[in-house]
Amino acid sequence: MGEARLIHEALAPGALLECGDDRWRRALGLVGFAGTPPAATGDLPVAICGTPPIDGVGEGWETWGDAGRTGAIASQRADLRLRRGSGFTFGVVSVDEQRLRHAEGLGAAAALREATDRAYRAIFESLEEAEHPYLARIWNYLPDINCVVDGEERYRHFNAARRVAFEHARRGTVASAPAATAVGSVDGHSLTVFFLASAEPPITIENPRQVSAYDYPPRYGRASPLFSRAGVLRDGDVSHLFVSGTASIVGHRSRHPGDPAAQTHEALVNLAIVVATANRVARPNPRGFGPLRVKAYLRRASDLETVRAQLARHALPVESVRYLRADICRTDLLVEIEAYARA
Repeated sequence: MGEARLIHEALAPGALLECGDDRWRRALGLVGFAGTPPAATGDLPVAICGTPPIDGVGEGWETWGDAGRTGAIASQRADLRLRRGSGFTFGVVSVDEQRLRHAEGLGAAAALREATDRAYRAIFESLEEAEHPYLARIWNYLPDINCVVDGEERYRHFNAARRVAFEHARRGTVASAPAATAVGSVDGHSLTVFFLASAEPPITIENPRQVSAYDYPPRYGRASPLFSRAGVLRDGDVSHLFVSGTASIVGHRSRHPGDPAAQTHEALVNLAIVVATANRVARPNPRGFGPLRVKAYLRRASDLETVRAQLARHALPVESVRYLRADICRTDLLVEIEAYARA
């Protein structure tokens, strides 16, 4: 496997203190799962997801970096912080809904829509001015994702506002839909979005076993989610695979309500098909993508051992798994799995 500019690293809880100057120079962003940002990160964008590790599994941090340029360029505008390398940009935006409600007298649904619009507008405006204009991967962490306000779940309000933002930025097409995760954070009260952007557009990947998310029928909300099942990003002679949050959905229907083992198995079947489709469509190299770095979001911490057992017995090559507590976008879903791999 060749050298890649894009770097993804997992760090143990205490490893941040041991990072040398070279690692910080090539770092684009830092991702944590609960708690507060570490001290002395300087201008490095830091995303806190509000999805705590379950029973200590998955504690630590992740960094995204760019080996092509040391001393990456940083900027800050409104609620958005970002850092640019030679081939990639990492950015984080977090909008406090409660502050919006108090400052502007907005209702709960209006505050969420405004927070989503501000977050995505800031992202798209920054990309229009940059040498990395393409969204390669995006993560969304939404408090109280299943709560109903003004007659609809918050996730559906978020989807409607996200689609408007994409369309306003002239990115509301299937080809522009990045790989994405949207889960419910269980800590905090801010909508947090972080992303990777690139100089070249990713190859979008769909799952033939599932209806594409942007084609969901109206029963799932007046505006369907706007994301692809996965994306493949070329990086010299290396390819990166970003698999979106994947759940127990066949066609457009949820399967196996109340059964975490069956839901995890179904999600892994979907994940395997997406990886196989990416290998066929993108043709990264004869060995294909793998092994996978996985995040498993669990609605119930008590399902940890059940989910772990399903992952252990599945044939997918898995390098690492983080088990995180999060609410899932549909109330009948208990597990969502995302993945990253290189080839």
